[in-house]
Amino acid sequence: MRPRGGTATVNSTGTDTTDTTDAEDVAAPTDTPTDTTAVTAATDGTGQADNAGTAGTAGGTGRTGTADAVDVSRRRWPRVLGALLAVALIAAGGALYAEGRQLRDTPATANLALTDAEATARVTGDVSSALGKIFSYGPGSTAATRAAAKEVLAGKALQQYAALFGQVERQSADQKLTLTTEVVRAGVTRLTGSGAHLLVFLDQVYERRGRAPTTASAQLTVTAELRDGRWWIVEIGTT
Repeated sequence: MRPRGGTATVNSTGTDTTDTTDAEDVAAPTDTPTDTTAVTAATDGTGQADNAGTAGTAGGTGRTGTADAVDVSRRRWPRVLGALLAVALIAAGGALYAEGRQLRDTPATANLALTDAEATARVTGDVSSALGKIFSYGPGSTAATRAAAKEVLAGKALQQYAALFGQVERQSADQKLTLTTEVVRAGVTRLTGSGAHLLVFLDQVYERRGRAPTTASAQLTVTAELRDGRWWIVEIGTT
């Protein structure tokens, strides 16, 4: 036996074994960083998941807010349309009212001679009767004619008639002149509630003593006013 060599072998083996064991014990901690990395990765994954959840919640909240805004907008549209419709109806009503009033105020519709037959007939009758009276006289009836004129004439017409009738009285007395006047046609060109314009056609017959009667025609324009329920002639003109 070689004691020294065996010992050397045992020591060598023990040493190697010890060295190997120590090497393994030393090498074992090197695996820890790998585990830490995995934990970190897992932690990062959880963080990402949390972030994704938060983002999803935010996205859901955003979509909910948008939906609410759309619903509010939809609810407002009927009100807006209703208001616009009301404004349009008011504007249309105002336009129709103005147009109707304009039509009522036009000369055609304001002329009662075109729409009121009774009033037209009345003024025509009153004026025709008045002209027949003031333009008919004889040698012994001029005073009655003058008095009749004061009952149917007024204003400028009465002044004109008074200025001319003095000559008529002298001629009637000197020439024994008799004048008879008849209205053959009278038309109302314009009629309102208080005034009228007429175009009148007359036939006049002149008679002088010792001579044959002569006939003449005349055409007058007459302005009349309604006073105290009667039509008065206020102006007479010739055409």
